[in-house]
Amino acid sequence: MRTRTLATTAILVALASVLHAVEALIPLPYVIPGAKLGLANIVALYAVMTMGLGQAISVSFLRTLLGSLLSGTFLSFGYWLSVSGALASTLVMYAVSRTRLGVSEVGVSVAGSFTHNMAQLLMAALLLQQTGVLMYLPYLLFFAVPTGIFVGLLTRRLIAARPRFGSGRD
Repeated sequence: MRTRTLATTAILVALASVLHAVEALIPLPYVIPGAKLGLANIVALYAVMTMGLGQAISVSFLRTLLGSLLSGTFLSFGYWLSVSGALASTLVMYAVSRTRLGVSEVGVSVAGSFTHNMAQLLMAALLLQQTGVLMYLPYLLFFAVPTGIFVGLLTRRLIAARPRFGSGRD
């Protein structure tokens, strides 16, 4: 990697890690257990929209790795749910963003939010060897739409502000 790309990736990993930690401190009235705002996904979506697939995957993977190491959950059940959701959603967001359909950041984000939830539940079903957890999917997907829209709108604003701070590409 070139120096600028490496530095940008490192900054995005750090920012995503901080947002992940901050979100854990926000006392949300959880209507649906396990549902979150997904603040770190703002950074993942930004990487998807402005960088290559390798950098976007790196940001998502390293953020989940750092978060698990700092919280003491590395290789736990929660780690596998987190890494599967992050990597699957990043791949889908990248694929959707590169279609010729002109999908906006909001549409890409909602697709990623759906994928994140589906991947986590599929991983839970695999680890627990219990398909019953998939019954929870409609509830999580209902929450995925507003959180995906929220993340997409914030990312759109960041991308619009980006020319003032540099392109981020080599």
